[in-house]
Amino acid sequence: MHDHAALIQRFYEGFCRRDWSAMAGCYHREIHFSDPVFDLHGPDAGMMWRMLCTNGRDLRLEYTGIQADDRQGSAHWEASYTFSATGRKVLNIIDASFEFRDGLIVRHVDQFDFWAWSRQALGAPGWALGWSGLLQNKIKAKAAFNLAQFKAKNPS
Repeated sequence: MHDHAALIQRFYEGFCRRDWSAMAGCYHREIHFSDPVFDLHGPDAGMMWRMLCTNGRDLRLEYTGIQADDRQGSAHWEASYTFSATGRKVLNIIDASFEFRDGLIVRHVDQFDFWAWSRQALGAPGWALGWSGLLQNKIKAKAAFNLAQFKAKNPS
């Protein structure tokens, strides 16, 4: 197994244990993480995982298809959890891509179908508006607010 594939596996093993510190330890100090909800740099990426691992009480994770070479890597993962804002069950299906520097992850992009996620997480409003930028921007703003609040309560 390539060293970078082992690094990705360590990242997801940490996630399965909800060990946000182990996850953040796989990231380069100049990490850039993005997905349809977050766009984070540096320590904020690790803080997001800390928030999700801490607050995701019934979070279950499965990962497969880890591949990597000297420059880039990928994985597929699925997260099952209850969306806390609505109490609705979600199965989020995600494809991740990675770039590496100095033996660590410097770029991490998670891609998932936001409309599929919003239908599960929000019910009828997600079904009706999940395709729209308006709802996605509202979710992004709420997620950024939640992360800021979490950071204020959990200083590094």
